[in-house]
Amino acid sequence: MSIKAFVPTTKPDEAKLFYRDILGLKLLSEDDYALEFEANGILLRVTAVQELKPQAFTILGWNVPDISSLIKSLNEKGVAFKKYDFMEQDSLGVWTSPGGSKVAWFNDPDGNVLGLSQV
Repeated sequence: MSIKAFVPTTKPDEAKLFYRDILGLKLLSEDDYALEFEANGILLRVTAVQELKPQAFTILGWNVPDISSLIKSLNEKGVAFKKYDFMEQDSLGVWTSPGGSKVAWFNDPDGNVLGLSQV
């Protein structure tokens, strides 16, 4: 069995540009119901929905080797990283966990919270 991840969208055209052009995922297929991307061996299905109330927690994340470089690259493409009042983050929006992992969060066009982690 292999895992397939799902993310909801009310804005499929914007989601397509975001996941393909900004995040660099390969678009495999699209129809009236969903966009399907290849994400490093995992299928990501961005499913069209009528209504969406984005959650405050991370719904999709990536482990990355160099979080600072990737954040700077995404910033250049217009992606803003979230800053939270209840935790200490550096100027890029990176929080360092007590165990030393570095984590940062950003939103997709629908407001879904996505995350990057460097362990």
